[in-house]
Amino acid sequence: MASSTTSPTVILIASGDLRLSANRVCWPAQQAVEEAVMAAIRGLGRDVKRGHPVDPVKGHGFIDSQKAGMEIFRQIPPDAPLVVCEAVWQYSHHVLAGLYSHRGPILTVANWSGQWPGLVGMLNLNGSLTKAGVKYSTLWSNDFTDEAFLNGLRDWLGGKPVRHDLSHVRALGDVRLPEEPAKAGRKVAAALRAEKAIMGVFDEGCMGMYNAIIPDEILHPTGVFKERLSQSALYAAMRRVSGEEAQDVRNWFDTRGVTFRTGTNEETELTDAQILSQCKMYIAAVRIAAEFGCATIGIQYQQGLKDICPASDLVEGTLNNVDRPPVKDAATGAVLFEGEALPHFNEVDECAGLDGLLTYRLWRALGYAPENTLHDIRYGEDYTLNGKTEFVWVFEISGAVPPEHLIGGWAGVTSERQPPMFFPLGGGTIKGVSKPGEVVWSRVYVEDGILNADLGLAKVVELPAEETERRWRETTPQWPIMHAVTYGVSRDQLMAKHKSNHIQVAYAPDLAGARRALAAKAAAFAELGIRVFVCGDETGV
Repeated sequence: MASSTTSPTVILIASGDLRLSANRVCWPAQQAVEEAVMAAIRGLGRDVKRGHPVDPVKGHGFIDSQKAGMEIFRQIPPDAPLVVCEAVWQYSHHVLAGLYSHRGPILTVANWSGQWPGLVGMLNLNGSLTKAGVKYSTLWSNDFTDEAFLNGLRDWLGGKPVRHDLSHVRALGDVRLPEEPAKAGRKVAAALRAEKAIMGVFDEGCMGMYNAIIPDEILHPTGVFKERLSQSALYAAMRRVSGEEAQDVRNWFDTRGVTFRTGTNEETELTDAQILSQCKMYIAAVRIAAEFGCATIGIQYQQGLKDICPASDLVEGTLNNVDRPPVKDAATGAVLFEGEALPHFNEVDECAGLDGLLTYRLWRALGYAPENTLHDIRYGEDYTLNGKTEFVWVFEISGAVPPEHLIGGWAGVTSERQPPMFFPLGGGTIKGVSKPGEVVWSRVYVEDGILNADLGLAKVVELPAEETERRWRETTPQWPIMHAVTYGVSRDQLMAKHKSNHIQVAYAPDLAGARRALAAKAAAFAELGIRVFVCGDETGV
């Protein structure tokens, strides 16, 4: 390797949130990670410096807007080795414009921690770069001193791409699918493509997630077409919902045994007024979906709505559940979507929306409970359960989790106020612990200008209450949690291959049923023209 006197200086940048409150709170953790990463680079004989200053007025050193990102990249040498270091959730579009045209090697790095979370932010950026066709390498570490990280960093500094083990990945053509479930999957997909369906999108591009937007020209061949809806229309529809209707929904939750942890301080506690506002949003969303004929919808919430009404999370998980409060048409009094969930894709992740809609219909055809949701790939650790040590993931998402997935169902739900630094007007969540069982996981994403899908099997395990509480403390204790073990896919293999911060999950009745569902889903994806990869052991281990 060339010495630091002849090799170009490595430039480090950090993409952050758009919300000042979040950037300020998360900045100390980011600083600590940056110092460790830069120490590792210097330890390998290279010079490194930040590509942008810390703002003393704002109280952080993040790139916090697309505008700022463009200004900063004008000052970065276009051929410099560039490290994007993340210890937090970040908005990929803040840096995407600069990364598009950057000619030097790019490395994305995150700390192995569930705290804010950098892993989620990095996976989103990786998925966005993959969609954009930008070449990059990626690494992660607990403390940036381990051999795996240092060896990868050494390769990258030496001009080589970082290589990860992808032996768990097989193209669908190399997998023999059992014919009966594969035929069922193709039938459902063919019906979707022929009959078509509408995806209701309440404003695209939530939180800069470029990877979550499917270009129309590659979505339409699947039979799904977007109805672009405005969040201002959703808020206007909320204002037309009566207080009595909202109270009826709240009463329904109470009769199902939901525990609302309420208080009176609007700024820090969940209040009854916040819950009733969420009930109005739920009714308004169902009515708009019915009006426009939407088979699935996604609410952006974050930007715009966060400043005028409580969070959408209670709404989202409720929509994804078959057993949910009835909503009547305002004019006719007819119950809308009676006996059905209205599949909702959190954070308007259209890749999850397409996946969720197909999964819902396919699981219905297979005779399985059709509720499905996305989660963030948040974190994970080894855990010894019943004498066997396995890597147990923390899958955790703010919204969209149906109570059907949780231990105790609706009665297992506790609704707590969203953290004020992210959600200034509060709103309740659907908090609970995912029930043990077999699941099929998947992710639809864009690569090489076409739709792709990875999928595999996992088991959800029940950890002791004290371990669950510890993991909640390490992440976000207000959110629902899933303890998952991926079959035949290690921690680092999943991180290396996955092209999103989100992962879609749906339960099967047992392992044999999960195998059947995976075969059906793989065939359904392929029928829609999606390039499919089976990850891990599709027979279970």
